Amino acid sequence: MNDPASPFKGKTGLRRILNAVGYSWAGLTAALKYENAFQQEVFLALVLVPLAVFLGDSGSERALMIGAVLLVLIVELLNSAIEAAVDRISLEHHQLIKRAKDMGSAAVMIALLNVVAIWALILLG
Repeated sequence: MNDPASPFKGKTGLRRILNAVGYSWAGLTAALKYENAFQQEVFLALVLVPLAVFLGDSGSERALMIGAVLLVLIVELLNSAIEAAVDRISLEHHQLIKRAKDMGSAAVMIALLNVVAIWALILLG
């Protein structure tokens, strides 16, 4: 018996892939439109990814440098999703809401420190 947890989970095959692409595009455009931190990190990626191509001495170095930058965008999208979901539930001050938002922010900070560490080890190592 097919009893999906969500009525949106019933699509299969090509329709599911097309829907997923549409949802992903909507998420990216929403982040670019509403999330200042994501806008700044996309700008950073537009600068750093081409630099990684030129500064990396090997494919592995380039992949690590680019992967670290893309990880920041991934973590920022997840952080923004957490914040949006929490804000939808309640805008009142609550310790658990603060904790969730602070943890999301900490994840972004660690991803940014990861970029610095990888780039420093490759470029200065």
